[in-house]
Amino acid sequence: MTASAPDFRTRLQDWLPKLVLAPSFAVTILFVYGFIAFTVVLSFTGSKMLPRFDFVGFDNYARLFALPAWHTAIANIAIFATLYITICTAIGLMLAIFLDQKIRGEGVLRPIYLYPMALSFIVTGTAWKWFLDPGIGLQQVMRLWGWETFTFTWIKDADYALYVIVIAAVWQTSGFVMAMFLAGLRGIDNEMLKAAQIDGASNWQLYRRIVIPMLRPAFLSAFVILFHLAIKSYDLVIALTGGGPGRATEMPATFMYSYTFTRNQMGIGASSAVIMLMTIAAIMVPYLYAELKERK
Repeated sequence: MTASAPDFRTRLQDWLPKLVLAPSFAVTILFVYGFIAFTVVLSFTGSKMLPRFDFVGFDNYARLFALPAWHTAIANIAIFATLYITICTAIGLMLAIFLDQKIRGEGVLRPIYLYPMALSFIVTGTAWKWFLDPGIGLQQVMRLWGWETFTFTWIKDADYALYVIVIAAVWQTSGFVMAMFLAGLRGIDNEMLKAAQIDGASNWQLYRRIVIPMLRPAFLSAFVILFHLAIKSYDLVIALTGGGPGRATEMPATFMYSYTFTRNQMGIGASSAVIMLMTIAAIMVPYLYAELKERK
């Protein structure tokens, strides 16, 4: 006896989720992956102010890597990403260990630490710009309070402006990294830790040999997210320093915007965007592969 064909209601229940998600899926394909493909195509053309399709091969990439401004942007992003990821990870881990001690007021402290992540990078950059501006910020306040020799002009100093961006970025993201590590810490079996303590393990040995190795997935996730945020850092830089003084805080994202929309060098801007995409993909693809392999 053959099974009867599903009735209309059953078929509708099967297709309804697909029909509901289809518009969002189509928009994502068009406006995300479609524009990514379009950018890759533009990077091989002689586009200036408007897109053109006279293919020039790898000329844009050769011109890109011959530009001193691009080398400055690469050096800046290397310094920024290294400091940003390292400091955020260290502070996030310390805050997570602190909150994991079941201290009083954890329910109050946790939202306080997470609050900066609720702000946009534009708001963060603007607030820190006001705070660090020598004319209206920290320096001016300290001098009004009587410390007339106090000087803090990092935001105007080409040698230190990049570290101002690091400070603002760390302030915003450390709480989010803390939440990731705290979730990992709460997932560790307490019986294992108690057994190690009974065997005479000190707190240092406990964290070094058991806790931190078991947080490897949290470390990897934090690294991927922070690296992604570092590469695409544009709004924070623009709001805080505008890429200056000079090119002291030029980043690949600000370089891409400048050459695409200000200097009317769309082909070079597109090629820099492709380089940024490849850099992120070099981190994301192995991470996603490892995650899928671990689940299988």
